[in-house]
Amino acid sequence: MKTAERGGPPAGGARRTAGAPVVVTSGEPAGIGPEICLALAREDFAARVVVLGDRGLLEARAAALGMGVRLVEPGAVSGHGALAVEQVPLGFPSTPGVPDPRNARYVIAQLERALQGCLRGEFAAMVTAPVHKAVINDAGIPFVGHTEFLAERSRTPRVVMMLAGGGLRVALVTTHMALKEVPGALDREGLEATIRVLDSDLRRRFGVESPRILVAGLNPHGGESGHFGREEIEIIRPVLEKLRAEGFRLVGPLPADTLFTPEALAQGDCVLAMYHDQGLPVLKYASFGRGINVTLGLPIVRTSVDHGTALDIAGTGKADPGSLVEAVRAAVELSRSAAGASR
Repeated sequence: MKTAERGGPPAGGARRTAGAPVVVTSGEPAGIGPEICLALAREDFAARVVVLGDRGLLEARAAALGMGVRLVEPGAVSGHGALAVEQVPLGFPSTPGVPDPRNARYVIAQLERALQGCLRGEFAAMVTAPVHKAVINDAGIPFVGHTEFLAERSRTPRVVMMLAGGGLRVALVTTHMALKEVPGALDREGLEATIRVLDSDLRRRFGVESPRILVAGLNPHGGESGHFGREEIEIIRPVLEKLRAEGFRLVGPLPADTLFTPEALAQGDCVLAMYHDQGLPVLKYASFGRGINVTLGLPIVRTSVDHGTALDIAGTGKADPGSLVEAVRAAVELSRSAAGASR
């Protein structure tokens, strides 16, 4: 795979130990994370998988759902009804569907262990089951989301959130913030940095030799020549023109209401949306339950599910593990691509 010849993060990153497993955080203990992690025992992956979580919690959830999963030591191989688990002790007893802020530090401990293990080369990649942001914040721990947490803890200046599924890739310029804050968060420097990271990781992680990126405008009808807003004129278009002069293949800014049509999407390898709910509803409509979230720009590989904690069905056995399975498969593939690029 070719690495990027332009700006963006280096193709190297964390040193990876040969044969290192993919680590999966089981997430919010009161949500569906534990049970979809248990479902991984039914799968056959092309790499070892180890789940971080409380063994007692996982055993109890498996017994309650009649899943018949055997928990084995972290160095063992998952599959054929067995799941390798590394113990992270739960702070307080957990009931499905009833989150407890006292377990917020348990959730954070999983993320810190997974990230540090990836940075040290113990793990080839990390996959995250869903967490409940409000519960973590209620515990007095500022937490915007996985993406922002991993960027801060890994000291990565610019990361990009991208979801993939249903034949689409959609990346975001801004992520978890109130809609009223989005215009003020857009600036030339940030947009340029986002595009550089996106272009670089499409090359080095996804094998797209010359990425074509479809860039959405911010305002209805792309601002209607400035009558509905000037962000397209003053911020987006100047950045695209600058990067096109360097050889980037960028189309836009495009009105979002016509960008997400089959004809338009066929002209690109990825869509860059300006804010969370501009791009993700379309992707989730096309792939919910099978889509994945990938954090670009990190020195490690991180993928995630495309859904939340689903407290209303936690512990009922109704949770679909499909997105987590796809996230693990993607993590295996992307970690191998990253390892190849670093050689």
